[in-house]
Amino acid sequence: MTIDFEQEVDHYGVNSIKWEFVVGDDGLQHWDLTDPDLGDQSVLPMWIADMDFLAAPPIVEAVTQRAQRGLYGYASKTDSYLSAVCGWMARRKAWTVDPKWILMMPGVVTALHVIVRHFTAPGDKVLIQRPVYHPFTFSIENNQREITSSALQLVGNRYEMDFEDLAEKAADPAVKLAILCSPHNPVGRVWSREELTRYAEICHTNGVRVIADELHSDLIMPGRQFVSYGTLDERFLKDVFVCTAPSKTFSLAGLQTSNIIVPNTELREELRIELRALGLWGTNPFGLVGTEAAYNHGEAWLEQVIDYIWSNLEYLDDFLKSRLPSMKLIPIEGTYLAWVDCRDLGLDGEALNSVMMKDARVYLDKGHIFGPEGEGFLRVNVACRRQTLEQALSRIERAINDKISG
Repeated sequence: MTIDFEQEVDHYGVNSIKWEFVVGDDGLQHWDLTDPDLGDQSVLPMWIADMDFLAAPPIVEAVTQRAQRGLYGYASKTDSYLSAVCGWMARRKAWTVDPKWILMMPGVVTALHVIVRHFTAPGDKVLIQRPVYHPFTFSIENNQREITSSALQLVGNRYEMDFEDLAEKAADPAVKLAILCSPHNPVGRVWSREELTRYAEICHTNGVRVIADELHSDLIMPGRQFVSYGTLDERFLKDVFVCTAPSKTFSLAGLQTSNIIVPNTELREELRIELRALGLWGTNPFGLVGTEAAYNHGEAWLEQVIDYIWSNLEYLDDFLKSRLPSMKLIPIEGTYLAWVDCRDLGLDGEALNSVMMKDARVYLDKGHIFGPEGEGFLRVNVACRRQTLEQALSRIERAINDKISG
């Protein structure tokens, strides 16, 4: 099965957040500025973490067959579903997961909110490592908890954990929970076993429970090896919630299916009771069959999409180095999200966003939304056709040159 990722796809008419909405002052607002019929005046959306590619054929076939049954009532996980998830974790992550450890939720962001809400109290602190995926912040602030950040350090062109600072922050008795982004979004780090073990040891020593967000863990670039938190020393597993889903791997976010793996029986039962109290039960029937098909038959598609994404990252890096040297790509080890350092342009966040959105007509994620450490950076989604990437970079080059010359 060879996939044509250059295939042009019509994204209109499916309520796509990426293609049909913009983030405004009052949240998501529908717009039509990305309509391809606008030609060069259209905006190219390269922001939210959705791929532009069609889903893997086995997934499309499974969901289509399920839809044709004409039965869309309540559904729940089955032994075959759990077998598919556990098989994937064993093959791809070298982690033997007991099916009993798996709880299902509509998404990892939902899981973050539920776990923060239940396992901490108002006024407690939650430890994160900025710049980081902004819903981490939302899950804390929305629940009236306090943020403690141990900022990642940019050493040369590579981000590293500041373990001394991390240990100091974790020692605060008010810190009850930590959220780990692995691989890290947006900086693209794939943490080593040594780094994860040091992180886990610090949290374990201080009695800090861990949410390990491993949402992007299947999207690992060539030459890198992902290490799941679940494969660390067994003593670290009694206080961890490992969050996984097929949503980023196979672009299935709309099917609202995630698997939260909780090895500790008491924690798992406590979380199960909380889900029941919140009325979070039942599962999207298309998410069930889509996930099962993805994990049983989607590996060939995944390997091809990783190769394509890697080629886009290489193209982006070469373009910036040769034609836009004031913008630098931080080397990406995992995810399809490029983290670009634009600080040498000398523009503040508002001016940088204006150049991209209004002048270049390219919709990117602004760095500051990931925390103050992200100011002057941009996050670029490269899970798109090469033609889209080329067009976006040409627009950005013209807009930057016009800004400099003007």
